[in-house]
Amino acid sequence: MSHVGRPGEPDKRTLRREYLAVRNRLTADDVREAASALAGRALGLPELARARTVAAYVSVGSEPGTLTLLDALRERGVRVLLPALLPDNDLDWGAYTGEGSVARVQHGGKMALFEPSGERLGPDAVTGADVVLLPGLAVDGRGMRLGRGGGSYDRVLARLERSDARPALVVLLYDSEVVAHVPEEAHDRPVHAVVTPSGVRRFQDPE
Repeated sequence: MSHVGRPGEPDKRTLRREYLAVRNRLTADDVREAASALAGRALGLPELARARTVAAYVSVGSEPGTLTLLDALRERGVRVLLPALLPDNDLDWGAYTGEGSVARVQHGGKMALFEPSGERLGPDAVTGADVVLLPGLAVDGRGMRLGRGGGSYDRVLARLERSDARPALVVLLYDSEVVAHVPEEAHDRPVHAVVTPSGVRRFQDPE
């Protein structure tokens, strides 16, 4: 049995549409203010304070903003890795060295992404990260994350498990996206913490 949702609960696709609709009503000022608060909260995380390498991503549209956080991590001397989407939806990685090191890439009919423009380090580069910052649309009280549905980060998490890498898994969300329950499937893995503009909620400690 792969789906262990509750009878009658909305499916992941319906929930994604609902959460995206709420995000799409945010103004540019809302997104900017939330990004600043989010960076402040995230930088206080002990896992990020001691991290040497962080795998992250560049937010797009009304996603919780990440650039302020990425630049702050770089100023601390942290090596920041950014994903590049491969044709099979897996992720390659490259180093973030400032805004000039990313390029806008349009992937067919999907959304345009900001990806590293320099050397590609291979899909396994993520296994060297101390912290992996995950995009998402919601997380519940168990730390189960609702992703965008492309499966890219499912592959990342499976790769981390296969390599016995144990980075801290942290999802970045808006306050309203910490919810009571997210439907899960057998391959879904809980995150260790969620950071929102108003605070941090921890679900489990990295081993």
